[in-house]
Amino acid sequence: MKKPIIHRILFVLLIIVIVVPMVFPFLWMFLSSFKTQLDIIAWPPRFSFIPTLRNFEKVFYEQNFLLYLKNSGIVGVSAVLASIIIGLPAAYSIARFKQRRLLMIILVARLMPGISFLMPWYIVFSRLHLMDSYIALVLSHMLISLPVVVWIMSAYFETVPKELEESARVDGASQQHAFMAIILPLSMPGVVTATTLSFIFSWNNFMFSQVLSMNKTRTLPIAVYNFMSYAEVDWGGVMAAAVAIVTPAIILTMIFQKYVVKGLTVGAVKG
Repeated sequence: MKKPIIHRILFVLLIIVIVVPMVFPFLWMFLSSFKTQLDIIAWPPRFSFIPTLRNFEKVFYEQNFLLYLKNSGIVGVSAVLASIIIGLPAAYSIARFKQRRLLMIILVARLMPGISFLMPWYIVFSRLHLMDSYIALVLSHMLISLPVVVWIMSAYFETVPKELEESARVDGASQQHAFMAIILPLSMPGVVTATTLSFIFSWNNFMFSQVLSMNKTRTLPIAVYNFMSYAEVDWGGVMAAAVAIVTPAIILTMIFQKYVVKGLTVGAVKG
């Protein structure tokens, strides 16, 4: 009887060791967003303090937060929709015709540092007079979202039995109709996973917005950067802006959590 109890205690300790380092930064960020600058930089850290909403007032009233929110929404949704429209047929082709080399090329493109694409994008968009435009940001964010869609969905499509598609073809359906009417509905958990992850990656992207946009199309991560100067950092504003930015991403992940887990693990249990 003692051995199972020891195992349970060890399991709980392992969970604590894993969870605490992940949760603590978010908890610290949340608490710091309600602190004054003196409370944030105080040493030893102050866990007892008088909460203030001044930091959030700076974010929502002194910064163009609503403009950044609108821009992030437009860029994120547009980049994800374009990636889904292009990526789903591409992933289906890779899965059905075993185009492994193409899949590896896409993966390598995703693993390359985004800064390596920044200078070519800057030259192209500046010469096309597309700087500070949604088109420039959407296309640049697709460098992140499109490989994610293709990689996740190609693994998911491989788990869908070919017999279902062949039965539809026997009944007279074209390959395109079979894909839209049978394969795609069965793959909705994977689509939700790819959509959620792609949107979060686009939502949190800082580098492309910092270089390719100006006052009109800057996105939410720039709201954090605006609280940093050469002389000092307004840590309260940084924390409040960070809380406002990550909250929609956390809510979205919580809503689609079961689909994300299923979509990411479906390829691991194939066969």
